[in-house]
Amino acid sequence: MSILEWFRSLGAPDAPVHGNTETVRRIVAQLDALEPQRARYLAAFAYVLGRVANADLDISDVETTRMIDLVQSVGHLPEEQAILVVTIAKSQNRLFGGTENFLVTREFRAIASDDERRGLLDCLFSVAAADDAISGEEDAQIWQIAGELGFTHDEFVQVRLRYSDKRTVFSRDKA
Repeated sequence: MSILEWFRSLGAPDAPVHGNTETVRRIVAQLDALEPQRARYLAAFAYVLGRVANADLDISDVETTRMIDLVQSVGHLPEEQAILVVTIAKSQNRLFGGTENFLVTREFRAIASDDERRGLLDCLFSVAAADDAISGEEDAQIWQIAGELGFTHDEFVQVRLRYSDKRTVFSRDKA
């Protein structure tokens, strides 16, 4: 079930009363205002960012802020919508991460251009480096995502080089 479908089901007339709140209806209306292809792209983009942020099983406030900034910038969204997209993506990642990770990343690969995929790869490192330290878990998760996005090892390393000073494997102070 997609993020939009899940929220729509909460706001549907036959949905349980506890999910049919003004807040949920407002969230659905905000997401419905986006063109469907754009909403799909941004949902997948934010979800994949969340994979990296959650690699160490903790999405920090600074990682969340970086994700919001990136979604806002890439999606040309107002801050409120970017916050909403990131919040939903984080929630979905925590709930369904193990089963949805590959599927959502494959979806992103299918709908994104080569430039958008390269941009996402850079954004993944940016999220991991948000706290000034890219852990081994985050690095491994980015490498896995890079493979799922169709990048070669050389392409991955080329982007990772820009963030070498943040990798904890090179710094005893950050480990």
